Order: sequence, then structure tokens, then C-alpha cells
Amino acid sequence: MTPTTPALPPEITVFERGWLSSNNVLFTGADGAALVDTGYCSHAAQTVALVRSALGGAPLARILNTHLHSDHCGGNAALQQAWPEARTFIPPGQAEHVHQWDAYALSYTPTGQECPPFRADGLLLPGSEVPLGGKPWQVHTAPGHDPHSVVLFEPQARLLISADALWENGFGVVFPELDGVAAFDEVAATLDLIERLAPALVIPGHGPVFADAPRALATARKRLDGFVRDPLRHAQYAAKVLLKYKLLEWQAIERAALAAWAQATPYFGALHRRFFAAQDGAEWLEGLVEALVQSGAARREGQLLVNT
Repeated sequence: MTPTTPALPPEITVFERGWLSSNNVLFTGADGAALVDTGYCSHAAQTVALVRSALGGAPLARILNTHLHSDHCGGNAALQQAWPEARTFIPPGQAEHVHQWDAYALSYTPTGQECPPFRADGLLLPGSEVPLGGKPWQVHTAPGHDPHSVVLFEPQARLLISADALWENGFGVVFPELDGVAAFDEVAATLDLIERLAPALVIPGHGPVFADAPRALATARKRLDGFVRDPLRHAQYAAKVLLKYKLLEWQAIERAALAAWAQATPYFGALHRRFFAAQDGAEWLEGLVEALVQSGAARREGQLLVNT
């Protein structure tokens, strides 16, 4: 948090995580402790320890997920094990997939990511309110990055939990577009919603809390315009994100193992076939690796690709 960012209310604690895990937002108050988003499964033990330390022996009453990507709900199972009485609330749209635990429909298997099974006890219904930290927070639908995502807004202090709909310098990959489902317009509509809410302070899914929502919205709209004009640019960006995400998990991997993962991951292969079929798959993967290295997001050490 920068010195110029207004302070959060005392009932809110934000655990800013790395890009492998989403930020965790912890609320305390008369309505019980609640955690919004739980990070990736590889950090689950750390998430439990952070929450336990912050609560000082008090129980965790609720777990809420803005959407069900693995970096936002991968800690659910560990938190449910640590606090069995905690109730978990998810956005509507994929509740049946959670109840039946369909890892393919939930995107974990196709993207080559992990998420231990968890239960869902209720829904975060758009148009409703949820008490957090003693105040009513509005639930707003926020499709685009994920068709089922929601954002949470507290109108009195104008606080927004924006998930991956808005970061300080962008927004999350628009995954429906990669499946051939038009969703750039939904991203624009969600940005319009956030502009109407006019938040004074934004708690994003990744990165620091920030106050200058108009600047962030302008940055996001410029980025969106670029993707609309050049969908291949968005597809290439998405492929690099998937690759970087796994590298964050592995930290280092041999090049042969990386190629095997790319061949075995359905979503990665579908990206190549849908957008880059004219290019040899091995050459395309090498180009993605080179782009990560050139940007400073990875480095080569002999046959290893190493996260930086």
C-alpha cells in the first residue's frame, strides 16, 4: 500500500499475495469473521496461518469467493478443514459443478491447474447484500474475465472488492473469448458499472489497494480497445499468462517437461489450434518462452526455465 492510499477501515485486513494467489480480504465484526477469496492451493497452509494469526483465536465464520478460478478458491478446502463450521458462499452459475465436483467444467483440468474439492453452502446472488465487517456490501455481477464473477461494493465508504474485473493496471484474461464466446462487451459493461459505483478505494484481486479508480479504468479501457482491435494479441497474452502461472507454481522446470505439460494441457492446446494453427506448436511454445524471458518474467539456466 502506498503512503498516498487512504487507510482501510479497521475491520478490513488485506493480505496482498503474489500473482499465483489472489489477495485475501479478511473482515471482522459483530457478524463474524469472513474471508473473501482464498488464494491458490500451494499457498493454502500459509493462508490458514495468516487468517489464524489475524483472528487471534476467534473463529472464521464465512468464506466468500468472487469467482471460482483456482487462484481465488484454491485455499477453500484447507480453510474448511481448519474451521469446519465456516460456511462458504460462491457466485451462482457453477454451484452444481461444485456440488458434483466436476474439475473439468470448473476449468481446473483443462488449464492444468489444481484445486482441492470444497463444499459450497450458499450463493452470492447479484442484487443482494451480504454483511461484512458490520456493514452491508452489495453483490454486483461482473462478467467478462469470468462469466460468473461478482464484485462487492460498500456504498457508505465507497469501497470496492473488484476481483479480476479491475486491477490498478488492467484486468484478467477474458477467458470466454478464448472459447469463441464474445465477452469483450461484457468487460466494457463491467468497467461501466465500476465507473457508476465511483469507488473511493479499490481492493483488487491482485496487486495493491488503490484509490485512483478513474486512472485504472482509463488504463483498462485502453487495454480492452487493443484486444478488441487485435484478438490474436489477447490470445497470445492469455497463453503467456497460463505459462507464467504454471511457472510461478513450479518455480523451475526442464524444457522437455514444459513441452510435455503444454501437450497434455487441453486449454493450452486449444489456444494453439484456435488462434495459431499456422505455426508449429513447438515453435509457438518457444516464442512464448522467449517473450517471458525478454520481459524479465523468466530466465534460462541451461535446460531449465526459471521463474523470476
